[in-house]
Order: sequence, then C-alpha cells, then structure tokens
Amino acid sequence: MTSRKDDVRAKEVPENIFDAKSKRKYIKGRFLGKGGFARCYELTDVATKKIYAGKIVAKTLLTKPHQREKMTQEINIHRGVNHKHIVGFHGFFEDEDNVYILLELCRRRSLMELHKRRRNITEPECRYFVHQIVSACDYLHRNNIIHRDLKLGNLFLNDEMEIKIGDFGLATRLDYEGERKRTLCGTPNYIAPEVLGKKGHSFEVDAWSMGCIVYTLLVGKPPFETSSLKDTYSKIKKNEYMIPSTKVSPPAKRLIERLLQADPTQRPSMASVLEDDFFTSGFLPAGLPTSCLTIAPRSDMLKAAEVRKPLLEVNSDGSRALATKKDADAGSKKSETDEPVETHLSDLFAQLTSVMNAKPVEKFGPRSEDAEDPASVPIFWVSKWVDYSDKYGLGYQLSDNSVGVLFNDSTRLILTPNGENIQYIERDGAEHFHTLKAFPENLTKKVTLLKYFRNYMSEHLLKAGADITPRGEELARLPFLRTWFRTRSAIVLHLSNGSMQINFFQDHTKIILCPLMSAVTYIDEKKTNHTYRLSLIEELGCCKELASRLRYARTMTERLMSSKSGTHRGSTAS
Repeated sequence: MTSRKDDVRAKEVPENIFDAKSKRKYIKGRFLGKGGFARCYELTDVATKKIYAGKIVAKTLLTKPHQREKMTQEINIHRGVNHKHIVGFHGFFEDEDNVYILLELCRRRSLMELHKRRRNITEPECRYFVHQIVSACDYLHRNNIIHRDLKLGNLFLNDEMEIKIGDFGLATRLDYEGERKRTLCGTPNYIAPEVLGKKGHSFEVDAWSMGCIVYTLLVGKPPFETSSLKDTYSKIKKNEYMIPSTKVSPPAKRLIERLLQADPTQRPSMASVLEDDFFTSGFLPAGLPTSCLTIAPRSDMLKAAEVRKPLLEVNSDGSRALATKKDADAGSKKSETDEPVETHLSDLFAQLTSVMNAKPVEKFGPRSEDAEDPASVPIFWVSKWVDYSDKYGLGYQLSDNSVGVLFNDSTRLILTPNGENIQYIERDGAEHFHTLKAFPENLTKKVTLLKYFRNYMSEHLLKAGADITPRGEELARLPFLRTWFRTRSAIVLHLSNGSMQINFFQDHTKIILCPLMSAVTYIDEKKTNHTYRLSLIEELGCCKELASRLRYARTMTERLMSSKSGTHRGSTAS
C-alpha cells in the first residue's frame, strides 16, 4: 500500500524531467497507474519522440538501506535480460526527488484485466499466451534468474497482443548451482508450498505459479482461492484443488497436474513444458485480435483450425498460418452468443447505487488521480453513430473501426476493421460469419445498408478515439450493440460485452461504464478522458459534473433492466 506521504510526494513529479547524465529531456504524459512504491506515467523522450512507461519512485520511500538494495537488485536483474516476451528495460536515472526507470510501454495492459472481463478463456488463447510466458521463463531460468512473482497482473500485453513478463521486484539470481532461497515472498494465490513452509526454494516456484496461471485462465478463478488467506494457505499446503472437466481438456488437466506437484523436484523444467502435449496436440494461433480482450474469438474458426491442424502451413517467419483463404471464407457456421441478455446490468446498477449513496461530491478533494484506474480503460466504445431508425435502424462505428447496424427487426450486421469479414446475428442470437464478397442472397439488402452507413459515417462524422489494428483477425468476433434509446438529454448505447455508453447532447460529454471492471471513463467537454474505479470514487469522491452523470446513468440502467425487449429506439422524455 502507498502512504499519504507517498501520494503527496508523487504529485510533485515534474511535467518536464531531465536526466543530468545523458542530458535527455522527457515530458510526463498520461498516468498509467500505481503499485507498491511506484507511480507510472507515459514519458516521452523529447529528442526521439519515443514513449516509455516511466516507473517513478519517490526517494522519500527509499530511506532504509534494504529498500534501496531491493530497488538496486530489481534494476540490475531487469537491465541484464533481453527477450521478446520480457518487458524491455530502456534505462534509469535519478534527480533530487525521484528514481526513474524507463520501460517498454505495454498499451494492452495485463492478463489480469483480460481475466476480469472474460473470466475463463478458450484453450487456443490459453495455449498462445502460456507458450510465450513459458518461453520467457525458460530464458530467465537458463540465466539463473527466478521471477518469484509470476501472476496475471505481471503478464503484460503490447499492441500486437504479445506477452511481456514484467515487475522484477521479487526476482532473484542464484549465485551457485543448487542454491535455495529462503525469503517468504510472492502473491497468495500463486505462492508455492515450499515457500510457505520456508524449506528453501528455487526455479520450481515459477513452475508452480505457471500451473496456477494455466488453471486461472481456463477455469476462471485461481485453484486455491478462498475468502480467507489462512484457508488459501491451508489448501496450498495440502495441495487441495479440483479441475472441472467441463472447462479443461485432458491435455490441459495433465499439464496443470504436472506443474502443481506438491514436491518441487517432481515439477517439470520450463524447457520440458514447452514440449508438453498441451501445446503440441491442439491449435496454437499465430496471433490474436484485440477483441479477445473482451469477447471470446470465433468458435467456428477455432474448431476449423483444430480439424485441419495437420494442414497448417508455416510462414517464412516461422509462425503458423491458417491453411487456405477458402477455409476462412467458408464461415457460415452457427453458434450461440455467450452473453446473457441481462448482461451484467444488475451489477452495474448495484455499483452505481453504492457510489450515489456515498455522496461522492461531499468527499471530493484535490487528488482526483487517486481514484483513477487507467488499467480499466475500455477496449471498445462507440466512436460514431447515425440514427436512421425511422426506416432501417441505427448504424455505428466502434473504436477499432468496425462498423455495425442494429436493424429495426432486431437483427445485427457487423463489418470487421479489415473491411472484409462480416458477422450476422439473428434475433435469437445465433451468429453466422461470411465475407463482404460471399454472403447469402437474403442478406443483400442488409449488406447494402451496412455499406451505406459505413460510407456516411466515414464522410460526415468525426471520430472519437484511437485506431486499433488487430492481429489474428480471422479469429475476431466483436461485441455488438445490444440495445439503445434516445432521451431529450442523451443517447444510451448498451454493448453485448456489458459496457454502457451515454453521450450527452448539450455539452458533448460522454461516459462509458464497465460493470466487469467496476469502472467509468469520463470524456469531458475538452475531450480529455479519465478512467476511474467506482469503488475509489465511493471512497475518495469525484467532481460534481461526473457525479451528476453517474446519477443519470443509474436511472438509465434501471430503465434498461425494466425493459423486456431486445432493442429500444426512438426519442423519449428524460
């Protein structure tokens, strides 16, 4: 936990930062978050314009010798490693007040945020992530480094959806073969039994953590999680956990059991894990689209990839590719959408009620940054919309440049950002995948309307937000507009991934609410945006402008909950 003293000192991080040794200047940008002793900001090198994640630690927190030593060890270990799946270390320096560490910026945050939005993920996705983690961990072990804090929150993602292991605060280097470390460290849900028993530990603790990671990704919760720390530690010591066969295949179950051996000498090395059946017997995607951060990929493509796995080609760069374009185009498979119609609205209503009951305006102080949670920035939001519901429906564009239409007959059509793949969703939620060049004749009118909406928005409307260029787009499956309505004051848009967006007409402010992250993004009149955790607004307060919009959102959430129909449209009184 950070202290109030830390909060005050961290506020004094200057806008312009100077490295006296290298003579380089940096500009402090977006706040990225805080943890332990550090606050993180985007730092831009004035000369090269390169943007780093700047980990900034106030020297007032490094007054004790062991604190300074711990930081020196973290820097020395991290600066000495170089691997594709480890967060890049780009230097460090200090001034009178702070120590600055320049790290690779991972804009897609971490697997912790993916876990909060998705809970359990598909096995091909798990295979993709875990293979990269194990590869990096094998590199560390070959260099006599134990990470000792492998967990979802320390597994970061870059723009290409590639894993980057970070946070070497608990890492240690073995000085001789067979050395056993004795420090009690780690994160409760991932901590190995030999660490708890203070029997001495080595590389095998990372294998144990890897078992917890695989389990958590596939099952949706950690294997030893309980409501109390004492019970969790008790279960770890007894090696007491259950693998639900409905969520985990036999190869995945065997891998988890290999990694979660109570006896550390029985756990496999990372090199051995890379050869495990889990990776060799199933489809390992070459890349994943950013849509996987919030919604499961196309099941029809995953099944097709599994069936034709022997036909997978290897590209010149060594990555796997889907066998033929024809296979990708033959996408009229049918699958049910996995979002409940109610889509977390009751959770959102409870969260907003709790915030309003806390009277946040009365608590609001000068440190609004304390309530910020940049890790919860939404993955998708509506960047453009056009209401043609008097004839056809509502057209919209998402932040990744995908375009969708919610038709008046409650069907939906979505065009992916590459402008080629389309997703058609029937009234009952059944999904069909086609391409813009090949689709059933009965969709001709709807595809024509989709193109009309796309062209109109492209020519006439300004876009709010940044582009996303997804990889592995053949697997992409996008959230869709579930329902919407207009009031005199605003348009309310509810996406199938649970997000609710409200665009206010008079001042063009917007809020985007995510019940899964328990967070709100507020885009003010100046178009600046900040993401806050609702529980922290409850505790620390917020400005009256945001409070009034949250109050309005609570009313709109209640209205959505009371609605029985799949879609709302038209203008009604607010």
